[in-house]
Amino acid sequence: MNTESAAQVHPANRGWLVTFSGTGINLALGILYAWSLTKGAIEKEFGWKAEQLNDPYALCCLVFAFAMILAGRCQDKLGPRLTASIGGLLVGAGFVLVSTTNSYAIWLLGFGVLAGIGIGFGYSSATPPALKWFPPAKTGLIAGLVVAGFGLAPVYLAPTSQYLLGHFGVQKTMLILGVAFTVIVCGLAQMLRNPPAGYVAGAKPAAAGAAAKPAITSSTPGEILRTPGFYLLWVIYFIGSGAGLMVIGSVSGMAKKSMGESAFIAVAVMAIGNAAGRIVSGMLSDRIGRRWTLMIVLLFQAGLMFLAIPLISSKTTAPALIVLVASLIGFNYGANLSLFPSFTKDLWGLKNFGMNYGVLFTAWGVGGLVLPRLQQMLTANSGGSYQSSFVTAGGLLLVGALLTLAIKPPPPKAAGPP
Repeated sequence: MNTESAAQVHPANRGWLVTFSGTGINLALGILYAWSLTKGAIEKEFGWKAEQLNDPYALCCLVFAFAMILAGRCQDKLGPRLTASIGGLLVGAGFVLVSTTNSYAIWLLGFGVLAGIGIGFGYSSATPPALKWFPPAKTGLIAGLVVAGFGLAPVYLAPTSQYLLGHFGVQKTMLILGVAFTVIVCGLAQMLRNPPAGYVAGAKPAAAGAAAKPAITSSTPGEILRTPGFYLLWVIYFIGSGAGLMVIGSVSGMAKKSMGESAFIAVAVMAIGNAAGRIVSGMLSDRIGRRWTLMIVLLFQAGLMFLAIPLISSKTTAPALIVLVASLIGFNYGANLSLFPSFTKDLWGLKNFGMNYGVLFTAWGVGGLVLPRLQQMLTANSGGSYQSSFVTAGGLLLVGALLTLAIKPPPPKAAGPP
């Protein structure tokens, strides 16, 4: 039985296979989060300067975000299987390259550039095919499930990386991770398939000889860049992701002040919250709408920022409260990663989804570069206090919540099946 016939008989089964294959790919690509442990081992084994330790990670995040544009184009034109396979090979090549050296420049090339491009290619091809198998009423849920894998990755990567680094050192660990995740990503990539031509999610198969409904024309990247709505969403995405990353990157340090060596628990619980936020916000947005869900998320996150100020300032704060606040901050940050792909589909369609979301995703990359750097400056200027960072993040999030009121619903011409 060919793929098209199988899809007509069991489209839901095929859709769920594609969805969870995408989740698995993102679980592997979350290897990016292994850096928090890797940089400590690098400092001990390689003797890099303190100011160099975050550079490969920061470059990887930036390259990842902007590679999403090219990767999205590749996904839209060549399909998800080939695009994700290229991603797996590039990530593997980058990790194998850095496993051969302690050179700062080569690590920038291998981890920063090659792995960054590879993660962009893999991430960009996981969500679009899954969304195409399901009706619009499940857009938020499916997007949330696929991207939840990336958020959940630290739960298994932290102990795995710690074990490997302790037993094999930095270079062999990079080799093991690179080979393992190349096999995993390239293997799961073969499960990513778009529906057959003419397939409409949720509709019954057309009778033999029946005329197919004309496809709805989707917006191109050039078209969306000429609309004010794109820049509005870009700014809100920049705020929502960047403000979250301002704090997430410092949670381990904050938790150590009150939890000591048990601080990794706060990081792991935050990762679980991050993944849960992607799923729950996606489901909620299917019920009450993307805009209202996004507003709730931003307001909730702002409230948490202001609540965290007295908690981290007090030496008597119970560790359980630190863990709870960390998990909720992770929850709200993760929500952005499911809501904005859903906005992209709702507003601009699925035909050019990969590249359209790639262009919008640059907001995540710029936010992740600018606002965490701002947090470092604020913390340094305040003698190590995180209070000014929380105040700044909270204020930005309130601005973002206010801006959601200006988001317009999809235009009438974009209505109908994807």
